[in-house]
Amino acid sequence: MPSVFTMIIQGDLPGTFVWRDDRCAAFMSINPIAHGHTLVVPIDEIDHWLDAPPDLQQHLFGIASRVGQAQQQAFKTNRVGLIVAGFEVPHMHIHVIPAQEMSDLDFGNAATSVGQSELQDAATAIKTELNSL
Repeated sequence: MPSVFTMIIQGDLPGTFVWRDDRCAAFMSINPIAHGHTLVVPIDEIDHWLDAPPDLQQHLFGIASRVGQAQQQAFKTNRVGLIVAGFEVPHMHIHVIPAQEMSDLDFGNAATSVGQSELQDAATAIKTELNSL
């Protein structure tokens, strides 16, 4: 059975995308820790990030860097945190999270639900900045 991320990437479940290429997609988290929390996910279902080939790891972290730069500009944040936990969904993903301080990176702060308009607003702001990079 495909992972929830594969279903989002294939369009079987809704997703609010900020990036997509032939190797990965980046879309808004539906349980964000902070406004603008984005997931960078490989197209291929790879459970653990250590199982990804080095060139794919490099590509994913490169896209995460671009998304982070866009978030920093869009949301005027001090930092952008990266988390690769891999426990929530058995499909590798990088959390790219705008943060003002370390406590902003606590999964205990994750929203249980967020309106589509809030996700779309954040995605639009990130895409605008990605286009200017």
